[in-house]
Amino acid sequence: MRVFFIGFGQAGGKIVDMFLAQDKKLGSTSFRGIVINTARTDLMGVKYIPMEDRLLIGQTMVKGHGVGTDNVTGAKVAADEIDTIINAIDKRGTHDVDAFVVCAGLGGGTGSGGAPVLCRHLKRIYREPVYALGIIPAPEEGRLYSLNAARSLSTLVNEADNVIVFDNSAWKNDGESVKSAFDRLNEEIVRRFGVLFRAGEVNKFGVGEMVVDSSEIINTLRGGGISSVGYAISEAIPKGGRSSSKSGGGLLGGLLGKKDKRQEPHIDITSSEDKSAKIIGLVRRAMLGRLTLPCDYSTAERALVLVAGPPTELDRKGVEKSKSWVEENIAGVEVRGGDYPVDSGYVAAVVLLATIGNAPRIRELMELAKEAKEEVVRSRERATSSMFEDGIDPLFE
Repeated sequence: MRVFFIGFGQAGGKIVDMFLAQDKKLGSTSFRGIVINTARTDLMGVKYIPMEDRLLIGQTMVKGHGVGTDNVTGAKVAADEIDTIINAIDKRGTHDVDAFVVCAGLGGGTGSGGAPVLCRHLKRIYREPVYALGIIPAPEEGRLYSLNAARSLSTLVNEADNVIVFDNSAWKNDGESVKSAFDRLNEEIVRRFGVLFRAGEVNKFGVGEMVVDSSEIINTLRGGGISSVGYAISEAIPKGGRSSSKSGGGLLGGLLGKKDKRQEPHIDITSSEDKSAKIIGLVRRAMLGRLTLPCDYSTAERALVLVAGPPTELDRKGVEKSKSWVEENIAGVEVRGGDYPVDSGYVAAVVLLATIGNAPRIRELMELAKEAKEEVVRSRERATSSMFEDGIDPLFE
């Protein structure tokens, strides 16, 4: 799948930077992208995106200093400079892309306000689907961030073809520093979507028996709303076995997991039934484990199942049984799936749950935002009351 990433704001820019770094490391050309910000210093923080693909907007309004967590201003700046943004996207080349993905942290100002504006105009101009990858803040990050995220997400679901949500609170570990947490969370995002978007690529193993191409992903996400992604990984061989890859990791070894350092060729002693059971177990772990957005998976309208790993460990029957199990456990009946052979010592399962009907974390976010809005109103009322006595004439009117 050829994806054009647009990183809006600091969080979105860092994620796109990591996607392009992964693409460069793998020697692939599947991904391209630009980053957009109102703060000059944030644009300097990315490493793998050329300077010509870093766009500073809002200079006449905020002079390169950012919008200060004000997503209303962020939206206004994006709307005022939308022609500049579209020109930068066109200059990078869009004739062969399969989809646009706008990445943004929804709790801040620039990405939170600008992403919905950009999605609206991209949908108006291009025929390709426009998806948003939105990161929602943890409650402890502050009520202002929750209010921003709620307003942005409520707008995004109407402007993007689908919003894939990543919840920081579900992934942050106790006692972890903010920087290390965000770096790790960004890696989790890129790993999951890197596997998903690369499915169907032709490598030295050819393609899978059941190919998952861009049309499968597009049809899964076509219902709109919000979506979540599950992921599980396992060693490709049981303990006491041998590495399934002479290279110990190969092209996508780093994508699926830690490289296997053993160098001997693999002796395939695993039966078809064992492979099938292993794949079914992986898919169950991916769907029932930690999702990018904790949700009631039984309310999903559509799903996509992808199993990636060395060809000797992939099993058609296992993928088909996994799809049947997922279909039994979601609200809808559309479950697509397939396999993706890669050079790795690991097997990974990705489950995309699309158009989710119930996510308690989103309800909690909306409640926090409602409380924050009421507090803002009360604060304004307090500000209007004066400590100074009436009846004292000012020096001038």
